[in-house]
Formats: sequence, C-alpha cells, structure tokens
Amino acid sequence: MFNIEEELKKLPGEPGVYIMKDKNDTIIYVGKAVSLKNRVRSYFRKTNKTERIKKMVSLIDHFEYIVVDNEAEALILECNLIKKNRPKFNVLLKDDKTYPYIKIDVKSEYPNVIITRKLINDGARYFGPYANPGAAKEMLNFIKQRYKIRQCRNFKSTTRPCLNYHIKRCLAPCVGYVTPENYRKQIDEIIDLLEGKTDKIIKELDKQMEEASKKLEFEKAAELRDRKVAIERASSKQKVSNISENNIDVIGLYKSKIDVCVEIFFVRGSKMIGREHYFFPELKDMDSMEILTGFIKQYYLENPNIPNRIMLREELADKQVIEQWLSTELGKKVELKSPKKGEKLKFVEMAENNAKITLQNKEKDKSEIMMELKQVLKLDKLPRKIETFDISNISGEFMVAGMCVMIDGVIKKNLSRRFKIKTVFSQDDPKCMEEVVTRRLAHSIEKEDSGFGKLPDVFFADGGITQIRAIKQAVEKYNLDIPVFGMVKNDKHQTRALMDENRNELPISENLMNLITRFQDTVHDTAITYHRKLREKSVTKSELDDIKGIGEAKKKSLLKHFGSVEKIKHASKEDLMEVKGITEKIVEQIKKE
Repeated sequence: MFNIEEELKKLPGEPGVYIMKDKNDTIIYVGKAVSLKNRVRSYFRKTNKTERIKKMVSLIDHFEYIVVDNEAEALILECNLIKKNRPKFNVLLKDDKTYPYIKIDVKSEYPNVIITRKLINDGARYFGPYANPGAAKEMLNFIKQRYKIRQCRNFKSTTRPCLNYHIKRCLAPCVGYVTPENYRKQIDEIIDLLEGKTDKIIKELDKQMEEASKKLEFEKAAELRDRKVAIERASSKQKVSNISENNIDVIGLYKSKIDVCVEIFFVRGSKMIGREHYFFPELKDMDSMEILTGFIKQYYLENPNIPNRIMLREELADKQVIEQWLSTELGKKVELKSPKKGEKLKFVEMAENNAKITLQNKEKDKSEIMMELKQVLKLDKLPRKIETFDISNISGEFMVAGMCVMIDGVIKKNLSRRFKIKTVFSQDDPKCMEEVVTRRLAHSIEKEDSGFGKLPDVFFADGGITQIRAIKQAVEKYNLDIPVFGMVKNDKHQTRALMDENRNELPISENLMNLITRFQDTVHDTAITYHRKLREKSVTKSELDDIKGIGEAKKKSLLKHFGSVEKIKHASKEDLMEVKGITEKIVEQIKKE
C-alpha cells in the first residue's frame, strides 16, 4: 500500500523527474525539479492552487521519481517521458498538424532538394516550416528552374542522362558530367537563398556576370542576370522586419475564458517564412509562463529546425536550462530573449495580437455554428454537448458500437467510447442502437463517477428514421426529454442532411455540414476500428491457444513452419521438434489434444 505522507518524507533533495500516477497506474503528470523533495511536496501543501492542479492532486494515487545528475538531464528526461506517455495534465502538442519544409540532404555527394512534412535528425538541412504549402512549392519550383540540380529521388549512376539534362535543368551527375565540388557550389548558393543571405548571392552573381562579359560569354552573362533578377524578386516578397538575427522564432500567447492559443512566427534571414498556431483549451487555468515553458519543451524536442533565438514576452523560470539544452541540440548558442522595447518587442506584440485574433476567430466560428445548429434544430438552448452512435458488424458477427462526443462544436476524441453488443444475437442494428444508448444513459443516471459525464443536450443517430426511433425508445425508458436527430447519408455514403423524428430533412450551411460530416466520420471510424480489432483477434485464435506450454510466440512459429493447424496435427514428433522452442513435453501435449 502506497502511503503518500510517508513517501514524501523519503524524497531526496536532488534534481530529477517525478511521475504522478492515478489508481489505475496511468501516468497523469510528469515534471522536473531542481530539488525533488521541495517540488513534489509543494503539490500536497494546503496553499492556493489552480482548479487544474487541485483536480490533478485529487487523482494522484502514487508517484515515482528518477534522480539525475543535473537540471539539464532532468529536462531532457521530462520531455521524453511526456512525449512517450502523453499525460493528461501536461502541455501536449497535437500531432495532427504538419507543415512542409524544404529538405537538402547535405550528406549526399550530389544532394537534391525536396519538400517534406517529416522532420528527422538525419543530418539533412531543413528550411521552414512554410505555413502555406503553396509557398514551399513555389520556392522549390524556383530552385528547379534556376539551378541545374538533380530532380530524381533515387540517385544512381547510369550511362545516359535523362531529359532534364537535355533541357538544361540538370548537370547530369548520374553520368559524371559534373564534379561533386562544382555541383556543391549550386547547393551552397541554394542554402544561402533559403537562409535569406541574398545579398551574398547577388554580390557573387555580379562578380560572375562581369567575368563572363569580359570573356564575351554573353549567353552565360544573360543567364546569370536572369537568376539575379529572379532572386531579388523572390527575396522582396518576404521582408517583414529589420531584425538582424538570422533564425528567430517569435512566440505569442493569448488566453480567453475558455481557450488558449500559442502563435509562433518563423523569421529566417530577416524574412518571415511562415507561422503556426496551437490551441490548448484544457490549459485555460494554467499560468501563462508555465504554458509557454511546457510548449517550448515539447515543440523543440527532436526538432532539427531550432533557431538561434526565441523571443517571447517574459523571461521563463527555466530559461538557462532550456538554453543549455537547445544549444546542445543545435550545436551552437541558442538564446531565449524577452525584449523590452523597439522593433523586437513590436514583433512579440504582433505574435500575441495574432494569437488573440486567431483565437477570437475560432471562437466566433464555433459560436456562429452552434447558434445555427440551435436554430436549425429549433431548440430552446444551445446544444453544447452532442453524442452520436454507430453500429458495426458483419452478418451479425462481432457486433459492436462506437460513441463520439462533440462539446461546443469541438469533437472530443478522448471522450469516445466502444461497446460490445450483449443482448442482441442477430443482425438488428436498431435493437443494437437501443441497447447501447440505454447502457450509456445508465452510466450517467445510475453511476455518479462513470466517466461518461453529464447527459448530452442532443443525440445524433448515424442514420435515418429507424435509428432515430431506436434512440428515442432508449431515452423514453428513463423518461428523459433529450431530442434525437439523424445524420443521413446519400448513395455514395456521404453525409447528406440532418433529419428530425418526423422524417423532415433540415437545411444547413456548408460549414455546419462539414462539421456534421466530420462527426459522422469520426463515430464510424471508432466503431469499425473496434469491429476490425475483434475480428482480427478472432482470426488469430486457434486450437493451439488451448494447449499448455504454447504461447503467442510458439504458436506463430508453428503456424509459420507448417502453414496450418491441420498440418501441425499430422506432423511427426521429429518434425515438430525442429521448430524453435518446441520440446518433447510440448509435443506430447499437442498429440494429446
């Protein structure tokens, strides 16, 4: 039995990482500390805490800790544990947003230039991110038109150059027409271009143009002139500030009563090349600096595109250790700066203002959609919580249901639930729907702490009138007044409309239709994924599962060796014992069965 009071007394005063767990042994929070004793004890003192911390502490059943040599080691370990376990009370970045980067594999003898959305610590150079994918494509096309680099993904030596060589788009390194050194000159210039060092490029082009003119190489001089003009034009599009540092990320944060937005601007070579924003509604009660600290740790973990400088409003408590960590990752000095005046402060204010506008627009869009939904469904109040269900089976086999939840216009995947059908034994989707909704209602009505939360304002059925009636029957069992509507699909299995219990199809806007479609797709994926999992598990089950001494590994080895259970049954003792791990005793069990 874990006694928190007793374990607190044992905490060392050394740096390390602490891991908070609930009664199910699930990690709910990971943190680092200069002194484990002081930091962990602070959570259990009767001092003023935010509602979020109070809730977290109420769920702590036990904790663990790992002692390290210094605070920098603690920070790296903390970041890795958060990324691996994704505790619910830590700042977590969603992985569903990826922006394009331009990648140059500088380790290659003849590098090519490509667009990628995957950042890997593979020694390549990454430039970006480009918040507008079209801008990345435009830059890549510009590079391909102005530089004679290889455009093939898989480079290999050959005896004949491809079409790109003949139209003067490649120097044909595949047939040895260019040395690695001369080819590299182009790559170096491209890197300078992507880093914003256009003055250096133009100076070099002017020099080459003059030399070509002196040698009467007018065609080459004209080509160099055109490249210079194109580079100047491409460069002028991106200038936004006179900030002189090469690589800067500017981070702004804005909090409303219901959400948090972090906006990050990317400035490379005094040019803004893109931005990102992240929403953290679950962190609205957390201190701003704590949010930014957690954000920076997660954002730059394993991110090869670390800037020389990160600018934000206030100085972080962990400033020095984060700078030390990022400098080690980048291989040169990284600074966290909090400017107090001038252009740099204005840039931070611009990021914060954009975070505010982004968040306000998001809330406005959601508010308008929810108001439209209220009007379309003719409800007395906003349908803040909506639940929907979908049934999945094949000819009455492996019958399951999926449940999804939408709150204030946001689909909450973490609140999704899965059900095995228990009382229906033939293919009858309406009966299955009635069973599942009845069970769901029982969770909130009969159990206070069921994990399903309060009852929804509205039920959406994945289907038409038969599914609507099935849910209505479940609702009426508890004498509840929860409206039910159907999400109807067309012949191509695409969401067509909402339907009421009188079969009336309700006209809705394109934005609301897109939201309903995502909601319907999400619940369908939840149900069918669970159905496939059960079906695949059943397929792998065999008579071998009931034989003592045969686990999953030995079962796979036997099936791989013989091909089927039937062949295993008729195999000789000697043949069976050829399989790794199969002993004479196990053979006797197989023959016995």
